[in-house]
Amino acid sequence: MTDLQMSLIAAGGVFVVGVVTYNKWQEYKARKSVERAFASDHDDVLMRTGEGAPATERSEPMFDLGMPSATLPATLPANPPAAPVAGAAAPVKDTEFTYTRVNEPTLDADAFTVADTKPEPQLDAPVLGDTPAPVAAPAAEETPVPVTTPAPAPVPAPAAPVAPAAPAAPAAPVAPPSYRAAGATAAQDAVAASLPGTRPGMPPAELAECLVDPLIDCMIPLALEAPVRGDKILPTLHGLRRVGNKPIHYIGFAVSGEWEAIVHGGVYTKLQAGVQMATRTTALNELEYSELVTRLRAVGDDIGAEPHVPDMIEVMSEARTLHRFVAGHDAQLSVNLAANGAPWAMSTLIGALENAGFDVRPDGRFAMPDRDGAGNSVLFTLSTNVTLGADTTSRLTLLLDVPCVSPARDPFGRMVDTARALTQRLDATIVDDGNQPLEAEALDEIKGQVVEFYAEMDAADIAAGSTRALRLFS
Repeated sequence: MTDLQMSLIAAGGVFVVGVVTYNKWQEYKARKSVERAFASDHDDVLMRTGEGAPATERSEPMFDLGMPSATLPATLPANPPAAPVAGAAAPVKDTEFTYTRVNEPTLDADAFTVADTKPEPQLDAPVLGDTPAPVAAPAAEETPVPVTTPAPAPVPAPAAPVAPAAPAAPAAPVAPPSYRAAGATAAQDAVAASLPGTRPGMPPAELAECLVDPLIDCMIPLALEAPVRGDKILPTLHGLRRVGNKPIHYIGFAVSGEWEAIVHGGVYTKLQAGVQMATRTTALNELEYSELVTRLRAVGDDIGAEPHVPDMIEVMSEARTLHRFVAGHDAQLSVNLAANGAPWAMSTLIGALENAGFDVRPDGRFAMPDRDGAGNSVLFTLSTNVTLGADTTSRLTLLLDVPCVSPARDPFGRMVDTARALTQRLDATIVDDGNQPLEAEALDEIKGQVVEFYAEMDAADIAAGSTRALRLFS
């Protein structure tokens, strides 16, 4: 063997010996640490055995009914005479009470005689049919006293009937005291504006259910040590708003007696966190859930709360089930317009689309707003299929995100109507993705499928266009 090999072998041996020695040293330190942790220097009488434990005979109290008492005196001293009180009866002579034990009394039927019985009192009432005893006549007749009959009082004339009094008006109901701090309503409205599908002015309890939804969120209660103010905990809660691509929301049980979004000025006795279990792309997985639990415990330590974390296996099962539903209902419908002649100039096209009711977005796409809906909701969008710097285009695409629009708005029907109006204005033809013309029969068939799609979403309690659907399909 060469010197290099010998050196490597020696180095390997030294390394192995060092590792073994280090492990032994760590084992020794751990054993000493455990011994110090469980060592006890005080004397525990319950743990002493042998000669060290005092042999003390334990005596139990006993009752001996057959023996006379040796502790009580045979007789008790007489009570001292009480001072006489004027007008009181003569004092009763004190009696010495002797404590002696006698046998239990027995009832002797032979010795029991009628003479020993105590007569019962009887009521001397006359018996029916007997002659009553004569009553003695008075000794002398008394002179009768003349009785004067008073004159009858004059009868008053009947009073005129009094009209019944009008019933008193019911007291106005007293409004319950408000526990909401100044500015809390504006803060709630700001939260509602940041959540899709919600609107300013909605009740706090309804907004809280939109933030932490038991159907699409994993709900984690946070038990507080004491009531907390919203402005004290919001900076800490804002540090944990998302895990992976899953949003996290918080609600609090206010002193008003209902759940609401946590805002400045509010006082809360309980908290609840909710992480969305699925999005359009993925479901909540084990790594994201573990990260959530770790970070949520750190948040709880900062605000004085203890999170009650659900079982991971159950949460993962619910998340996968929810994501299967989302993936099965992620539908988008498109209608294309193809130019019959020369491509359209962008300057002319933009004016025509604005006249049709479209709004221009910064990314160059056009959106048809739902002017009768809440907030900045959109019915469908339109794409020119070219970049922002292009001068012309020969194809337009109208796109409907089916689960994100309520069926009450009839989004597909309005999209088809808009496409037909544009064909007249731009000299175009409605075609499918394969550039084949779409006739009215085909469009009606697609509309029937859209109706069935909406019914399936309603059956799953995830109505199209609702806040729940917008959170899942955003």
